[in-house]
Amino acid sequence: MLALLKTIREAIANWWSEFTLQTKLLAAATLVVSLVMSGLTFWAVNTIQQDAQVNDTRFGRDLGLLLAANVAPLVADHNLTEVAQFSQRFYSSTSSVRYMLYADETGKIFFGIPFWEPEVENSLSIERRIQLPEEYPGDGEKPMVRQHMSPDGTVTDVFIPLIADKKYLGVLAIGINPNQTAVISTNFTRDVTIAVFITIWVMVILAGVVNALTITKPIKELLVGVKQIAAGNFKQRIDLPLGGELGELILNFNEMAERLERYEEQNIEELTAEKAKLETLVSTIADGAVLIDNNMQVILVNPTARHIFGWEGADDVVGSNVLHHLPPTVQMEITRPLYEMAAGECDSAEFRLTLNQPSNRTIRILLTTVLNLQRESIKGIAITVQDITREVELNEAKSQFISNVSHELRTPLFNIKSFIETLHDYGEDLSIEERQEFLQTVNHETDRLTRLVNDVLDLSKLESGRSYSFDGVDLAQAIEQTLRTYQLNAKDKGIELIQDVAPGLPLVLGNYDLLLQVLANLVGNALKFTPSGGKIAIRTYVLHTKSNSPNQPTQVRIEVADTGIGIAPEDQQAIFDRFFRVENRVHTLEGTGLGLSIVRNIVERHRSKVNLVSEVGVGTTFWFDLILFEDEAPKKMAESGEEKAVLPAN
Repeated sequence: MLALLKTIREAIANWWSEFTLQTKLLAAATLVVSLVMSGLTFWAVNTIQQDAQVNDTRFGRDLGLLLAANVAPLVADHNLTEVAQFSQRFYSSTSSVRYMLYADETGKIFFGIPFWEPEVENSLSIERRIQLPEEYPGDGEKPMVRQHMSPDGTVTDVFIPLIADKKYLGVLAIGINPNQTAVISTNFTRDVTIAVFITIWVMVILAGVVNALTITKPIKELLVGVKQIAAGNFKQRIDLPLGGELGELILNFNEMAERLERYEEQNIEELTAEKAKLETLVSTIADGAVLIDNNMQVILVNPTARHIFGWEGADDVVGSNVLHHLPPTVQMEITRPLYEMAAGECDSAEFRLTLNQPSNRTIRILLTTVLNLQRESIKGIAITVQDITREVELNEAKSQFISNVSHELRTPLFNIKSFIETLHDYGEDLSIEERQEFLQTVNHETDRLTRLVNDVLDLSKLESGRSYSFDGVDLAQAIEQTLRTYQLNAKDKGIELIQDVAPGLPLVLGNYDLLLQVLANLVGNALKFTPSGGKIAIRTYVLHTKSNSPNQPTQVRIEVADTGIGIAPEDQQAIFDRFFRVENRVHTLEGTGLGLSIVRNIVERHRSKVNLVSEVGVGTTFWFDLILFEDEAPKKMAESGEEKAVLPAN
């Protein structure tokens, strides 16, 4: 039974939930109106009943007083026969009297209609004594009226004292039937009201069922379909066999959904193609690109940005908050500008930051808002990341180069100017030896200035993009010429120059003047940092490799070794930088600091690399390799994409 009630409640609840809010409000309004009307009807019925009861009470009281006035003298004379006859006539003449009972002053019933005295005395249903109400005054002159319920309706009981010559003789009890016309009218009105109330709600329930089956269900299906279409599910269809305007509406909805589905497929194909083009374009640009929406979620990121920020192995960057993946330095700088741009407070911003992770680099970050076609609302923010590490390094090198050149030019110029001014102002006061010394110093500083300018010009030529002709070079001749140039300097310092050239050395591919400058710089540095009694050796020989691959040409190695002061390990990489001078560390001879930088540049033009091995106090050896000059060598170099016979400077 409980399960059945629960099932019924659930069915009613589901049925009620299918109604729309408007239908529920209409049902509630109908319920309120019907309850109010029913209440008014029942109030009117009760009012009518109360009026009828009042009329019955008045009628019973007046009838009782009239009857008591006629009967009291007869009771006083003990003329009970006349009392009985009069009472019988009176009872027979009216249908309003239900009963009549006479009792003496002790309450004993001596006559009753329709109950005769023998019946009264012998009846088990009526007592011999009348049961008077507790509030009956007894010998009072006023009648007492009350009502009680009976199977036939409400009966009005009237108790009238019988008084003759101011003597209390007993009591007359009369029962008055209700007004049948009023009772019938009242009952009819009540029954009609109940029937109308039930009819109204039967009609409401039937209307609800019809509404749910014919209107509400299709509308709910249509509402669900519209929501699905709004959510992007264009495969939604409504299958209800309905006719009329509602059926036409559902048919049009299905046609609309079918068209939207076709349009979506076409748009998806076009958008996919455009997205692929955009991603391809973004992935090929040299700068890093990150596109985010207004909620800081990453929409698109290209490989350059992944490399700069170290996101190569992170697959969850797209779709997540960009601030959660940026390095701390970048995050602190751009968080506030990003939110300001998303709120429309600014259009762009630019930052220059230094990153320590995943590698040391300097970047420039450009933030730009992305607007819709009408340029009214912000759709996202484009983050452009430029790696300017090389640019910064070049600017620093440029500044350092200018500073060093200025410094190096200032010292000899100052010395020259000082000694010339002294000679000009005090030349007559100086001795011949002092003037010779001053002129010798000026000549020395002039040579120093000339070397500096020549070195700067040489380095500038090498880095300016100038082309050099490459041909076969006899290294033995270049080495001999170099040693001949420095022979006197070596003899003055007591240094032995050693030439170790392999017999039958083949020609190498290169530029004779450039290689001669390389050998001169290396030998000159060796003389400068080798103490008296030391040795400087130039060796050259053919490298014999185990590989016989035709793509790997035979090479000749050139070595310049000395027994000088050596180079500390921390300086071995820096000595090829511009204006870096070992004498700044060991406080020895002066130089421009450009010689080894020129050597490295020239050797790199020959597609080789300068190497060195050095130990402080033991000596230093520089070496590099050159390709043999053969008829096939230029062709091989051209085919490998490295260099032709005429090579441009970098």
